Amino acid sequence: MTTDPIPPFAILRTELSTLPPEQPVWPEGVPDLPLLDGHTPVERDDSRGAVHLDRFIGNISVPGLFAYPAAAANNTGAAVLVCPGGGYGGVAIDKEGHDLARFFNSIGVSAFVLKYRVPAPDDRHGLLTYAPLRDAQRSLRLIRSKAKDLGINPSRVGIMGFSSGGHLAATTSTLFDDAPESDPSLKQFSARPDFTILVYSVITITQEFMHSGSRLRLLGPNPDPALTRKFSPETQVKEDTPPCLLIHTGDDSVPVQNSIAYYLAAQKAKVPAEMHLFAAGGHGYGMKKRGLPIDSWTDRVKDWISSTVLTLP
Repeated sequence: MTTDPIPPFAILRTELSTLPPEQPVWPEGVPDLPLLDGHTPVERDDSRGAVHLDRFIGNISVPGLFAYPAAAANNTGAAVLVCPGGGYGGVAIDKEGHDLARFFNSIGVSAFVLKYRVPAPDDRHGLLTYAPLRDAQRSLRLIRSKAKDLGINPSRVGIMGFSSGGHLAATTSTLFDDAPESDPSLKQFSARPDFTILVYSVITITQEFMHSGSRLRLLGPNPDPALTRKFSPETQVKEDTPPCLLIHTGDDSVPVQNSIAYYLAAQKAKVPAEMHLFAAGGHGYGMKKRGLPIDSWTDRVKDWISSTVLTLP
């Protein structure tokens, strides 16, 4: 594996045309699309004059997948589905998506950035509660279906998420028994991730330290208690939940108790778990360097990939 550092903000404005083509997650037609009539995607550029690209895409009704296969020279056979955050109101597609894909490529891991459906515009909270989960589950199956062609070990396909994308990664890692598949050719492929990486993640939607905005957009204003428990991943961890790595800071606007709750649940279920807590760094930093210890979080990911993911049977 190469140890060459990857610079922060690897994607420059002038490189927008070099992004991989967007591939459909549901080429046969997106489930429940008629419910989103008039749901036109919108894009906001948060770069603020910097040289890096930092887009936020909202109102997503048609999900897409961006493939970054590892180069043959350093391909480890591992792959990861990357779920950007955005409070279930959109996705921070660059700083928590494309930037990370290039980082993973630098360490020999294939990456796939998921532009998942956000449940609904602000006036339709909770309309598509299961949509992000189904997009992630279908994407894992698609990745495994192409594993041979891309040099991927189908037993080393994981998921990573940031903020609400971390909630999506955690629900995908705990609700894989609830994964219907309409395409007969994909049913043979598992929707269970083999490993999980959670960075400043939203986890619970039942406890006092939950992220209320994510809960509202995903489940609506008055969700059934059984549904809130189902979509609180710390209550769903069991012995076959994938091994996990968690990264968080003590001053995050998404309380650090979220990651701690998932870690403790993993410990109770005897699921291998590693957690790195830093004092400062806030929220939404992606790979941005701030002159703080949290800047080294991608080194912790690289170490964990080597020690845990690449030793999976």
